[in-house]
Amino acid sequence: MVKRITHPNHTAVPKKLCRVPDGYGIIKIGVSGSAELAHLGLDVFERAKDVGREIARQGAIITSGATTGFPMYSAMGAKDECGLSIGFSPASTEDEHVNTYKLPLEFMDMIVYTGFGYSGRDLLFVRSSDAMIIGPGRIGTLNEFSVAFEDHKPLGILEGNWDTDELIQLVIDAAHRPNPNIIFDSDAKALVERLIEMVKKRQEKGAPVYNNRDGWSATGKNAQVIL
Repeated sequence: MVKRITHPNHTAVPKKLCRVPDGYGIIKIGVSGSAELAHLGLDVFERAKDVGREIARQGAIITSGATTGFPMYSAMGAKDECGLSIGFSPASTEDEHVNTYKLPLEFMDMIVYTGFGYSGRDLLFVRSSDAMIIGPGRIGTLNEFSVAFEDHKPLGILEGNWDTDELIQLVIDAAHRPNPNIIFDSDAKALVERLIEMVKKRQEKGAPVYNNRDGWSATGKNAQVIL
């Protein structure tokens, strides 16, 4: 058997972790992006790792869809800095994750096996993250963006030599629904810093655990619902 050579940090114990106020826990930043990057050139792999490195350097946990491509390279970057990485799999077991979905186990400290397929996984992944970073992607990435948009979750759109950021801007403009929680930036460090600050401010103000924008409560639409 060939012995796999890994970076020592990839198996090291995670270092400092950044907590939000009043015991809400450690900030979790989800990274969404395409599982296939070959068409975007070599630079995109480093851009993905930069995102993960900054999440870890600034003390947050990286969450992902436990997949290949942009999310995996971001998780690799986080592990380069001894960060903590959590993946949300569409599969119900490790065997299904590896052999049916053909997804990796590397660069994740913990995998949550949702058993809900890709669309169900996306919902749990986004809802379990305090903020989201959207990189280059396709329909799955847009689905995760939509969930975060509907929940008014802090969203960082990574700008680059791809058209996903431009497409998302068109979607936002066409929605005609003001959302102050969306930021665009090409710099990973600045994007992570701004998202962490947004998360902290939301928690300090006592943001609802779950804010249902459909307004199913007795008080009507746009009601603040705290469970």
